[in-house]
Amino acid sequence: MIDLRSDTVTKPTDEMRRVMASAEVDDDVLGHDPTVQRLEEQTAEILGKDAALFVPSGSMANQIALKTQTTAGDEVIMEAQCHMYWYEAGAPAAISGVMCQLIAGQRGLFTGDDLRGALRTPDVHFARTTLVCVEDTHNRGGGSVWPIEQIADVAAAAREAGLKLHLDGARLWNAAAASGVNEAEHAKYFDSVAVCFSKALGAPVGSAIAGDADFIAEARRFRKMFGGGMRQAGIIAAGAIYALENNRDRIADDHANAKRLAEGLAEIDGIEIDPATVETNLVYFRVTTIPAADLVEGLDAEGIALLGGNGSLRAVPNMMTSRDDIDTTLKAVAKIMKG
Repeated sequence: MIDLRSDTVTKPTDEMRRVMASAEVDDDVLGHDPTVQRLEEQTAEILGKDAALFVPSGSMANQIALKTQTTAGDEVIMEAQCHMYWYEAGAPAAISGVMCQLIAGQRGLFTGDDLRGALRTPDVHFARTTLVCVEDTHNRGGGSVWPIEQIADVAAAAREAGLKLHLDGARLWNAAAASGVNEAEHAKYFDSVAVCFSKALGAPVGSAIAGDADFIAEARRFRKMFGGGMRQAGIIAAGAIYALENNRDRIADDHANAKRLAEGLAEIDGIEIDPATVETNLVYFRVTTIPAADLVEGLDAEGIALLGGNGSLRAVPNMMTSRDDIDTTLKAVAKIMKG
């Protein structure tokens, strides 16, 4: 099977499994698991923050950030297509009691002026705005990377208004690899940063949230409240450490495979895609001559899996994808599109 559904489908390598099996563990809820502590220290150092907290998922990391930095009834500003709004099951409203004001960005990105235009004048009738959220890379934006100058522009506008900033950096590793600008430089504008170990890095489970020491102390309380406290979590933290230490440098391979796939798809009749928009490992395209579901089913019969719906499809080269797999996929798509 060539699995292009997501970069979350990767399986731990034999070496990663060995490291996980031999990990030193203790009770992390009691604060004694040395492997979790090591992972948190490494993550904080990479992101240029005081401290970090290991959590089960990216959604939990984002929602802890919201809960820690807002009060029920507040307003949070985010881009209209972002993961926190689309794919976290209404958690901002259900868990933190906040309302989301949405900015219509360009491929998931917005500007400082866009943010200023979304700000409300002080008035008893309005919700109080407290937090601005940015997603980098932006999933529904096609894996788009925020230029550092644009992050700085949005951060300046937020600080002018006395707002805090959260970075949903689930694929921040991809942003760093694509831009050549390290993760800490992307993260320095934000009060809180969430990163995922189970996407580009290939760990089987886990995310982290980073910020200053006071923020993480409060975030730890909410992790417990949300049911995210894990006991001998060093077993899975060891997989994340292995991923950090061994898999960051190879992310550029996924980007190269994504670009090769996009360029090949652009040459197939009935496929609509602009390869210039493929900056990282997310490849979105449309089928114009047959139902998208037919292409998904046809590829599945050829042993190739990707996601599709409403005419749009997504393929995500990942650490289990080779250059030959990309060429095999392109041949299969061309065959199916010809009928």
